[in-house]
Amino acid sequence: MGRVSDARERLMEAVAELFWTGSYDSTTIDQICERAGVKKGSFYYFFPDKAALAEAALDAEWEKYRPQLDTLFSASVPPLERIRRHCEFSLQEQVDLKARHGCVLGCPLCTLGTEISTQEKGLQKKIQAIMAHGLKYLETAIRDAHAEGLIHAPNARAKADIVHAYHLGLMTQARIQNDLGVLRNLTATTFELLGAKLPRSRRTPVAA
Repeated sequence: MGRVSDARERLMEAVAELFWTGSYDSTTIDQICERAGVKKGSFYYFFPDKAALAEAALDAEWEKYRPQLDTLFSASVPPLERIRRHCEFSLQEQVDLKARHGCVLGCPLCTLGTEISTQEKGLQKKIQAIMAHGLKYLETAIRDAHAEGLIHAPNARAKADIVHAYHLGLMTQARIQNDLGVLRNLTATTFELLGAKLPRSRRTPVAA
């Protein structure tokens, strides 16, 4: 098979990019193998089907992304600053991705989840679990901000759900319109939803 040691990882990297820039349904196993530089026999050595590869890729991507969330939402950082940093990180990520791929990609979990939710129950549950883990970071920051009297959010989970839904909706709209400008008020509106004031110096413009 050749380079078995990293063939599995290359397959996961390839499928993550193909699904995000294209779609789950239109991406074939042949395309995945070609992008990864892996023979089809090697694919089936590691995975029984495309869905199993997608689940493994989601786990791998989450393990790479989680340390970034740990840093952004570190308890040593003031709670509202954690949220601001996360918003600006998300904005910059979309800017970088558009520069690389030529289009706005939005949230990969939302993109894949909306496509497969009625087809692939295993993938659906995996996406739900990862989103729930990510939401905990935001919920904790909101709870800490309330405890410090910075915002009024006695039900931190409910407020986190609102902010999270706003973020996902805006990312999806930006992908549909292929327009980074849609995201220009992400940080400011997030703070409005929290009932907190964002210092003017912290407002970050987004290039269209």
